[in-house]
Amino acid sequence: MSEDHGTEIAEPVSAGQWLAKAQVLLVDDSRTMRAVLKKALGQIGFENVVEAFDGADAVAKMHSAPFDLVLLDMEMPVMTGLEVLAAMNLAPDLKGLPVIVISGADQIDMAVQCIEAGAEDYLTKPPNLTLLRARVTTSLEKKRLRDLERLRLVQLQTEKELVEREREKSERLLLNILPSAIAGRLKGGEKSIANRHEIVSVLFADLCGFTAMSRKTSPADLVSMLNQIFTAFDHIVEEHGVEKIKTIGDCYMLVGGIPLQRDDHAAVVAECAIEMIAALEGINRANGTELQMRVGIHTGPVVAGVIGKIKFTYDLWGDTVNVASRMESSGQPDRIHLSEQTAEQLQGRYLLEDRGFVECKGLGAVKTFFLNGPMSAG
Repeated sequence: MSEDHGTEIAEPVSAGQWLAKAQVLLVDDSRTMRAVLKKALGQIGFENVVEAFDGADAVAKMHSAPFDLVLLDMEMPVMTGLEVLAAMNLAPDLKGLPVIVISGADQIDMAVQCIEAGAEDYLTKPPNLTLLRARVTTSLEKKRLRDLERLRLVQLQTEKELVEREREKSERLLLNILPSAIAGRLKGGEKSIANRHEIVSVLFADLCGFTAMSRKTSPADLVSMLNQIFTAFDHIVEEHGVEKIKTIGDCYMLVGGIPLQRDDHAAVVAECAIEMIAALEGINRANGTELQMRVGIHTGPVVAGVIGKIKFTYDLWGDTVNVASRMESSGQPDRIHLSEQTAEQLQGRYLLEDRGFVECKGLGAVKTFFLNGPMSAG
């Protein structure tokens, strides 16, 4: 049925079928007049006519069943036709339901008041069969067109909401892949995004023993464990306002200081490293595992940009990335290994352990430090 009490409009029907399907409420306190009108409606082709003996009965029936048309007497006990129209105007579910008032020849002024109150048309008693047919079919056609219009508006609104939901879904997916500032630039129409950042801090964290663990763990349990760890890391990244760049197998990469520059990039990345190790310890206790993690951080310039067309990736390039990776691979389990450049950024605020010169693949002997935590306020 239509949304506002009406005939089904999904399928086109012939005029005869349409009248036969229509639901008509006939309201009159005179049993004789109801019989006359019901017979006349039957001659026109209406098969579904419900009678109401006064205004209150009519309002109750309108709320309990769907109708397409109301033929409403004006002078009735309990509620007049004008009062019925007033009650209908207060009921959202009855809006759009056409009403034809039935008046005596001497009640034209009252009929006009009813039309001003929302009635569709009027007829005088006793109704002429030709006029009755014309008035009721015209009113039903208007209602059918209004129902079609409302249905189309609902469809358009639904389509609009679907488009909006898809747009929001696409934006969420884009923000899961790219930093919000970069996603905004892509949506703004930029085709190629690449920027040089003079000083940032890059962190690599690699799980120790995870490969060996994978040989004796089911794929589902392995992925579940990795998801638990990286989800914890994601929360830390989000809380500190740094950017996760990617995961590579069991390695996690993040950067502080891009895409928006910040002076405390080294300190905030160091805080992330400390909390990531603590988070892994908590996961080990909860799961009875003994996973460890090497962490390496280096500070310096990088080039950052978006690559790919089908699957976007925001990535970093440059020696800073390579050195940060070497800090991780040449580090020790559950230690945070820093390059000299990062240590300089943290000097005076964190406890640093001079490790001396460490041989790093592709770099030779490099002076490095371990981060042992923040310096106490005392």
